[in-house]
Amino acid sequence: MLGEYLIIGRRASEIAASVEAGVASGELAPGALLPPMRELAGVLGVNPNTVAAAYRTLRERGVIETDGRRGSRVRARPATAPRDGLRMVVPEGVRGIASGNPDVRLLPALDAALAGAARRYAAEPTLYGQDPVVPELAHLARADFDADGVPAGEVAVTSGALDGIERVLAAHLRPGDAVAVEDPGWGSVLDLVPALGLRVVPVAVDDDGPVPGSVERALAQGARALLVTARAQNPTGAVVSAERATELRAVLAGYPEVLVMDDDHGHGIVDLPLNPLGGVTRHWALIRSTAKGYGPDLRLAVLTGDGVTLDRVRGRQRLGPGWVSRLLQYTVVELWKAGAVDHAAVARSYGERRDALVEALARRGVRAQGRSGMNVWVPVTDETAVVTRLLGAGWAVAPGARFRVESGPAVRMTMSPLSLADVPGLADAVASAVRPAGGGRLD
Repeated sequence: MLGEYLIIGRRASEIAASVEAGVASGELAPGALLPPMRELAGVLGVNPNTVAAAYRTLRERGVIETDGRRGSRVRARPATAPRDGLRMVVPEGVRGIASGNPDVRLLPALDAALAGAARRYAAEPTLYGQDPVVPELAHLARADFDADGVPAGEVAVTSGALDGIERVLAAHLRPGDAVAVEDPGWGSVLDLVPALGLRVVPVAVDDDGPVPGSVERALAQGARALLVTARAQNPTGAVVSAERATELRAVLAGYPEVLVMDDDHGHGIVDLPLNPLGGVTRHWALIRSTAKGYGPDLRLAVLTGDGVTLDRVRGRQRLGPGWVSRLLQYTVVELWKAGAVDHAAVARSYGERRDALVEALARRGVRAQGRSGMNVWVPVTDETAVVTRLLGAGWAVAPGARFRVESGPAVRMTMSPLSLADVPGLADAVASAVRPAGGGRLD
């Protein structure tokens, strides 16, 4: 059942820590079946209630999952597993197109912005008790929100999009609550939700965003929150169209207590319009990260939403980190004011490469998705086989298992390291990998 790994401990916290240590070290692999509670209690010489409490803690932390009589298993993506351990290792001599990172050639130089931030800091050093949000940043962010039709709301700043999503979910939900999440969708969110003790309810996605019927089913099943990627959905590139947004708002109107969160993942790299869903229900939020357009290491996102949500997020933030570095905020202000990123040019660069690959694959009989952003998603029959064959052909792609719950197997390819000249060779390799015997379309 557990191989050679021995769970130890006398108290629930010790037993839970022992299991977590095994998962983190890799000695307890994803899918490993844990002993029945009474059996482990007998081995450890403790009350079964102690083991039950340990297992409950592990479920709430997103380490294990329990399926009735089938018992408890280590999750496929346990929250305690090192995230790097789930990524594709790129062997020497292989082109890596699996990372999801932006094209560094399209990121702005930070020299002038950092120098400007240093001057601002010299004029007004940050001390305890100051406003956690630089007023100029809030003003610029709110102006952009207004231009994109985002409902009125104050602005908070978080350490990236995932930090903001976590804070919004924690502001409203409790362990055991269900969250409707796109499937396929952002792997980090699929990890985060169970790590918070919440349940993932998968929602189907097509090129126009979440499918209304699937959202309706998830909410009817009791999902208390809905997470939607507005643009450049990871991994499929979906964009919530105006028509789809209208359909989704009609569905949400029947569930006024559901928390709705838009992640504008494509901010700064997409030239398609934003169609936000906020404002239909009582509680909502929209978040924009600087990561894709300005560089992942800036670790800053701006967040707006209804008054209750913003109050709870900022209140809890004050009890923890307090604020996101004003030096970072000053840097982003400098970048925004200087127009350091030509959003249309960036969108065009990604779009040319992405569209070229999708079209090249179509000519070879391979269906692919990639309406916006930097990724192309290719449904396949046998995910492991395709990843292996592409490695042999000199390409390291991301296995779709990192991004899905119930949706079918696929692979994800990031356009950032590629040039247009690379596209024909990659398309040939993908077509050969998905159809190794030749013949027929893959639709």
